[in-house]
Amino acid sequence: MFNRVMTRKQWVVCSFLVLLLSPSILPQTAKPRIVVDVRSSLRRLLEDEDTDNDQKITVNDFHVKGTERGNKSFWLHTVDGKRIEVAGTYYLSNLLQELTLAKEAHEDTAALEADHIFEPPAERIARSIRERYWSALTRTIDERGLLKILSDEKTKTIDGAKYLYIPSSDQLAFSYYTDVAKKFPQQNIKVVRLPEKVTPQYVHSLDGRHGLLSLGLQRNAEGKIEAIPFAVPGGRFNEMYGWDSYFITLGLLQDGKVELAKSMVDNFAYEIASYGAILNANRTYYLTRSQPPFFTSMIRAVYGRLPKTKENLQWLKHVLGMAIKEYHNVWMNSERLTWTGLSRYFDFGYGEPPEVEPGHFRMLYDSLAPKYRTTAQELEEEYKSGKIKIPELDRYFVHDRSMRESGHDTSYRLIGVAADLATVDLNSLLYKIETDIAAIIENEFGGSVQLENGKTEMSKNWVQRAEKRRQLVTKYLWNEQREMFFDYNVVKKEQTSYVSATTFYPMWAGLATKEQAALLVKNALPLLEQPGGISGSTEESRGPITPEHPLRQWDFPFGWSPHQMIVWQGMRNYGYDSIAARLAYKWLFTITINAAQFNGTIPEKYDVVLRSHQVFAEYGNVGTKFSYITREGFGWTNASYQIGLTLLSPELRSSLNRLISPEWIFSNNN
Repeated sequence: MFNRVMTRKQWVVCSFLVLLLSPSILPQTAKPRIVVDVRSSLRRLLEDEDTDNDQKITVNDFHVKGTERGNKSFWLHTVDGKRIEVAGTYYLSNLLQELTLAKEAHEDTAALEADHIFEPPAERIARSIRERYWSALTRTIDERGLLKILSDEKTKTIDGAKYLYIPSSDQLAFSYYTDVAKKFPQQNIKVVRLPEKVTPQYVHSLDGRHGLLSLGLQRNAEGKIEAIPFAVPGGRFNEMYGWDSYFITLGLLQDGKVELAKSMVDNFAYEIASYGAILNANRTYYLTRSQPPFFTSMIRAVYGRLPKTKENLQWLKHVLGMAIKEYHNVWMNSERLTWTGLSRYFDFGYGEPPEVEPGHFRMLYDSLAPKYRTTAQELEEEYKSGKIKIPELDRYFVHDRSMRESGHDTSYRLIGVAADLATVDLNSLLYKIETDIAAIIENEFGGSVQLENGKTEMSKNWVQRAEKRRQLVTKYLWNEQREMFFDYNVVKKEQTSYVSATTFYPMWAGLATKEQAALLVKNALPLLEQPGGISGSTEESRGPITPEHPLRQWDFPFGWSPHQMIVWQGMRNYGYDSIAARLAYKWLFTITINAAQFNGTIPEKYDVVLRSHQVFAEYGNVGTKFSYITREGFGWTNASYQIGLTLLSPELRSSLNRLISPEWIFSNNN
């Protein structure tokens, strides 16, 4: 599978050979460059090496017998008649990417940097994320960015219009977007003001006319109105998502993009003020649910990178007030707070969630059709139109929507039961919010702060809330026999037995005792650690796969970036730094080898047993469909790579770069 190893010394020697062997084609100042005709080189490269015609060069491009096509060796012709051989899947795909960038820059002749073509894989991935992917994932909902977002396939409506919905309280936004819509009459943009009180019935009435929700506006230095920017996950996820944004923010901060990270916090503060919650994403069908709450973690991460000025302290007070509002109004409201004193995920909407792809619930309708003496298709149509009431479906979709608020859609841990569970992940997050708020008030405001609403908050009160939750989590979620954390079913009044990566959340939140953390490392880690990282669940908990029990993307054998980063930090919180480094290396190894063998692919999730991006459960794998060059990677996967690299020793980082060896030859032959 892997090519031979190359040391750093060999790399330097080979780079030096470029200069010695081809002095006429390489500038004597700056980095070595190879001057080529872009279009002819690109055409020849694809003809020779893209044997499966998918506009990529991957390990799936096999050698065509009896020809030189697909032999993973390509002679690159320079403009002055020299030839350079580039060999090996990884280096050929790099060449394809560099030629594509040159073509998109409208260059007929380009001086390609040899350092980029023959760049070690870990360095290339990190550089691409830092220099290209974050900017490609950045969006603005204003005159310059609105059309890009509205071109998303999810904006399709029954009347062909593109809907943009504005909070009832934001007159500036309504006036601004109304004017913008008039500038693009051919786009058929309809700007609609939301009612003052958004009910589940109102959201349901929008079926067929759902649209984008506006985010924050600001005035620039010239006084012109512009949107507050944000980063999206990527692919079909072209909005600002709830928990994705926290992990994306960590990546942005790691790469020095502090202002964009701060803007993410500002937009979430706007959502809380305007929509009452940090939404699953800023689309109308998400107005009835939130996502896992990481807001205070975002605030502390961003504020830690800001200059300690009066202006930034005032900003901190404002977003702290929004975080406290979210805590009380969303996570401690009567629907989400259970009799145990712990909280659950809950969506206020009803019926089938409109964002799912057609056919996603077909198996469910198939199972009920015989009872109602009809076909699955007819049953679905009648239920969605309201012609027939089906209590089983009503109950199912309460749980399904609540599962989607958890971010873990879908998993057998939550299917059919999510709204009945006080989960380990949510209550760990709420404990972290409580301790974050306590720490902010204590460290930045001396233990007491008067917020913009006139209410005074005391650090000691939030410490008490956190301690109470810690006791309740231990009482209801810690299992003394199995020595792990499990969700608690508040209806059945018993713990579940589903082993999930979420059992590590109390370590991330600092909620677990040192003894509990040690037991999690002893008992849970061996069950969930796989060759490519942490899996979403154990195979035993997931159960055998059958036509009636298909794969679910948040279960074994799949691994996701947020789980990896949470486990890494959880381990570090309790002094298990070497374990964190080992797990980070496994995950980065998986990302690196898939990117190297599949034209730079960086998707949303992986099969961590096979260490493969080829995942076909449910929705497939966002980030794998592109031509010539990946444009943006995937938000939290990008972040996990940049964060993961910081946990590796120089030896482990070097090991990632040695996964691929340079198979290239330089020649002066004409």
